[in-house]
Amino acid sequence: MKKILIIDDEVNVALLLSKFLTRNGFDVSTASSGNGGMEALKVGDYNLVLCDFRLEDTDGREMLRNIKTQYPKTGVIIITGYSDIKMAVELIKMGAYDYITKPLYPDEILNTINKAFETHYALVEEAEGTATVVGDKSKSKENKKQVFASEFVAGTSKASKELLRQIELVAPTNYSVIILGESGTGKESVAKSIHLNSPRHNQPFIAMDCGSLTKELAASEFFGHEKGSFTGALYTKIGHFEMANGGTLFLDEVGNLSYEIQAALLRTVQERKVKRIGSTKEIDLDVRIIIATNESLQDGITKGKFREDLYHRFNEFTIYMPPLRDRGNDIMLLAEHFLRIANNELGRNVEGFSSEVIDCFMNYRWQGNIRELKNVIRRAALLAEDNEITMKALPLEISNFKTPSFEQSLSSYSSSVYEAPEVRENRHDLKNAALEAEYETIIRVLREVNFNKTKAAEILKIDRKTLYNKMKAINLK
Repeated sequence: MKKILIIDDEVNVALLLSKFLTRNGFDVSTASSGNGGMEALKVGDYNLVLCDFRLEDTDGREMLRNIKTQYPKTGVIIITGYSDIKMAVELIKMGAYDYITKPLYPDEILNTINKAFETHYALVEEAEGTATVVGDKSKSKENKKQVFASEFVAGTSKASKELLRQIELVAPTNYSVIILGESGTGKESVAKSIHLNSPRHNQPFIAMDCGSLTKELAASEFFGHEKGSFTGALYTKIGHFEMANGGTLFLDEVGNLSYEIQAALLRTVQERKVKRIGSTKEIDLDVRIIIATNESLQDGITKGKFREDLYHRFNEFTIYMPPLRDRGNDIMLLAEHFLRIANNELGRNVEGFSSEVIDCFMNYRWQGNIRELKNVIRRAALLAEDNEITMKALPLEISNFKTPSFEQSLSSYSSSVYEAPEVRENRHDLKNAALEAEYETIIRVLREVNFNKTKAAEILKIDRKTLYNKMKAINLK
């Protein structure tokens, strides 16, 4: 069970927090002073500490320094009042995971804690074995025993080795990076790996889901606002750009931002300055920007949904995330990695997978990619009756999945399928002859890359959307 220590000299607050978190499945202890908290840490192996910034015998800065020095595997979340927000941001730069402002709201507390466990703290042992974690080399130089659970787990496939090579190549630079890939391929994990292997690794990594932002909230989330700057602005808010200053800002699904916000982003990226809503003061920025999307931004430019000038500001280096189905034996490497984590979470000792499950995993299409695999493993580890995961523990859509043979797949792409009627009717027409040659080239390239559409689009020097449209025109699915 995940263990949390609450350090707060307001006994009622600590008690309420303890009861709330216990009801939500955590093992919770409390301490009413800084000294008491450090004593509790000596005897308890805590995953996370919730520490009030203002304590009678010390403050949050000193507590954070002591905890990170003596217990580097333990995460820290600071509880603070609005007047201490600036200091809370400084504490994040010193190594705190996040901060929560008073008054405390249950949903916000639970969301922050869950996010900390999901995206940050895990022991090195969980990532060892056959898995290789980007960042181990740099971390070993600093004698750090902690890694981030969401770091990119490299595999042995050709696609994974190329991805690892690109991460190691771009990480030491200050280049802005675009990460392209299907949903669930681990784009945020790669972004974190780039950050952790960069000179900014001791500075904040701030992730922002642009897909969940409303037009009204986006400006405040990006740039922050001053108290009273608009109706409902009850306190000063630090924006994500300011929080990430000195470190890395990761923008996920950036193609969903409104055109107006894109214009404001362009100015911030160009000038490297940010101004909170309602303020006249400009703040200098030193932020590396990494963006991710599962859609073609170039297609968005064509449709007038994404600014071309902003795209070129971001596009200093592009990484293509391979889908899980193209990573071969990495599927089982990742499955074993997630099984170790699930065993640790559930307190179980499931040792592996039956041969039928292995065959099933290797043949399944994994439309949800790594995220889908992780969820399947967690579910299967819970349902496993013995020390091995069998077909009974898998969801029906996976256990019942049937893959056509490679020969069957190719036969469905015969010339009769992709020859348009007008081409067959008049082969001597130059336009039709060009179309026929184009169709044949598309089929040939797709076969060469085993129908990996991302690679095919690269070789054909067109974007994925154009390739999809051409495939649709020739009934190629």
